[in-house]
Amino acid sequence: MKLCVEFPSVSYREGPENVIRLAKAIEDIGYDRLEIFDHVIMGYATESRAAPMYPSKMPIMEALTTLSFIAGNTSRIGLGTEVLVLPQRQPVLVAKQVQTIDTLSGGRMRLGIGVGWQESEYDMLEESFSNRGKRMDQAIQVLRQCWADETISYAMPSYSADSMAMEPKSPQGKDLPLWVGGMSDAALERAGRLGDGWLANAIVDEPDALRSKALVLASAEAAGKKPDDFGLQMMLDVPPRDDTGRFFYREVNRVKERAEQVESWGFEYGSINATAIFQSGARKVTEIIDVLANVYEALN
Repeated sequence: MKLCVEFPSVSYREGPENVIRLAKAIEDIGYDRLEIFDHVIMGYATESRAAPMYPSKMPIMEALTTLSFIAGNTSRIGLGTEVLVLPQRQPVLVAKQVQTIDTLSGGRMRLGIGVGWQESEYDMLEESFSNRGKRMDQAIQVLRQCWADETISYAMPSYSADSMAMEPKSPQGKDLPLWVGGMSDAALERAGRLGDGWLANAIVDEPDALRSKALVLASAEAAGKKPDDFGLQMMLDVPPRDDTGRFFYREVNRVKERAEQVESWGFEYGSINATAIFQSGARKVTEIIDVLANVYEALN
């Protein structure tokens, strides 16, 4: 199984030099990918809305900016987002940012995208939450045309362009991987139809995992893709919102058993949440590196 580390924004507290130290350690240990999760802002509870699923003051570094910083200080490891909330961002600008990271990293970028869940974040960014699924489909088309076409033209309900150019094309060009996250049936269908891979949350029960995987691959096949070439990645455990997610990485044998389970379900990648490692008690970058090294050794 290939292994991905979801990078912990909390590492910024020890200074930019330790953000780079952690990123380089993840590369040197041997992990295949380093990915960043995305929130621009988090809401407080108000009279009209509940508190978000994460702390309102949770420190979160901007995903693409952080990847740029890391790209310039690493040389081999794959880079990506898990996941970027695409419909709350302007897709032409996202296309340019991702294309630039791919160019300056030597073709190491993979874009993971999703529709998100936080309506207040959409409101502050002045984008519609109610039609985010429809705009997601259109935005994916915008990205692919910007990465592939010499002359960019399209007319869609939410986005339009007439004879534009975006240069330089990056090393991966039209083949820059675009993977879709999400767990609803609509998200699974979209991942297969429009994505190159599916980024799955942690699924505990085998029947649920195999059903969701089958839906994704059926959608991919209906779109003319070869299921064997379609990418599959799953988080090894739930995010650290409660004790279940916070303490998972305290037991390396448990992590190994879970990785073997996910691999047996046919997932090529397993994703390790380094913020959960921080929550499990590894409060310093040095300690996070030690846990990541132990996990990698156990899984290889």
